[in-house]
Amino acid sequence: MFKELEEKKQRLDEKRPLSKEKITQLKQYFDVEFTYNSNAIEGNTLSLRETKVILEDGITVGKGKSLREHLEVINHKEAIDYIENLIKENADISEKIIKEVHYLVLKGIDNENAGKYRTSNVLISGSDHKPPEHYLVPEKMEKLVSWYKNKKNELHTVDLATYFHHHLTYIHPFIDVNGRLARLLMNLLLLQDGYPLTVIKAEDRESYMEALEFASTEEDYSKLLEVIKKAINDSFETYFYVIGE
Repeated sequence: MFKELEEKKQRLDEKRPLSKEKITQLKQYFDVEFTYNSNAIEGNTLSLRETKVILEDGITVGKGKSLREHLEVINHKEAIDYIENLIKENADISEKIIKEVHYLVLKGIDNENAGKYRTSNVLISGSDHKPPEHYLVPEKMEKLVSWYKNKKNELHTVDLATYFHHHLTYIHPFIDVNGRLARLLMNLLLLQDGYPLTVIKAEDRESYMEALEFASTEEDYSKLLEVIKKAINDSFETYFYVIGE
């Protein structure tokens, strides 16, 4: 099932370590791509170019764009940097890390709820899935982290990242930005094992959302795995293009 991905990972591993120039080029590209697409999936109206201007030039974009949209860009980039530092420190996913990443994504937008599990019940518009009641969230998050630790040496990395992504969105532990958080943590798991930073494109939003819904209602992850495998493949191709492979 993952043969093609494993072959590409091996090709990339053989090219490592990459030069500082290539690493810098790839980071700049993926910081913008990941931030733009992840935010756009959730309704942020800033364009790819506007996202690049904010991140690389530090310029505030006008034209009626909200402060929240600007903060979503800046915060997401900080969260990417934090995840990359976690990998350098060989840190593993924990509830503390999950809350810290969430805090980074939501700080300045909703400080009251940043980094804190929700204390009220929620409904997800356009979905038949009803997240667990708020008082169950701490227990379910503890079980999710325990599940991860038990399975991380059993499951293929792509399986593990996909399931963790879905389980987090299924629990919907925070009042907001659960989707962005899930995609960041999915990348933490992928990057830890040497996969490239993986971007689910805004243009694939419909199939991605349908796959998440299918996993929630049918307990079938096959569609979500296909979406994520496609995104990983695309990232590999970008890496190979930059390194001249």
